[in-house]
Amino acid sequence: MTTFYGEDGTSKACTVVEVSPNVVTQVKTIENDGYNAVQLGYGDKREKSTSKPLQGHFKKAGVSPRVKLVEFKTFVSALQLGQEVGLSIFEAGDFIDGIGTSKGKGFQGVVKRHGFGGVGGQTHGQHNRARHPGSIGACSFPARVFKGLKMAGRTGGTRVKVQNLRILKLYPEKNLLLVSGSLPGHNNSFVILEK
Repeated sequence: MTTFYGEDGTSKACTVVEVSPNVVTQVKTIENDGYNAVQLGYGDKREKSTSKPLQGHFKKAGVSPRVKLVEFKTFVSALQLGQEVGLSIFEAGDFIDGIGTSKGKGFQGVVKRHGFGGVGGQTHGQHNRARHPGSIGACSFPARVFKGLKMAGRTGGTRVKVQNLRILKLYPEKNLLLVSGSLPGHNNSFVILEK
């Protein structure tokens, strides 16, 4: 993330995204696959590190092996196999959605994971209970803890979609895109951008 200064002089928090050219590796149709979609491949990969089935898949498309494959069901324009899709489909001022895997935070308690307020004050004989969940169920009836109760556990590392992010600026010569706000994931992680 960085700071972007607009024409009016205001500073805005933004994320820099590298949008290297993607290649169409498969065009799915209702006749062949039961639905319409376009599969895009990102990043170059060594053929030695690619499995045999994927090598055949890329060979059929006439492209070199790719690191990441993603399908888009709602692609506006008709694309051909091997065609490159780059930064040109975006314009400054467009609103997009960013999809990625959030940062993993490990095993966390209920205050951080679910926003609990803790048990209360430190007085009246309470000791080391400030960030605990409190009561989790009844006594003899139902004599169990209900499934799905919010408890401590592993947090983060899940697929997150952040909607309505505005494109602030494009740098076509460097394949860079400035997006207002933050995107899920750590630095240099993969992010899917949808219009």
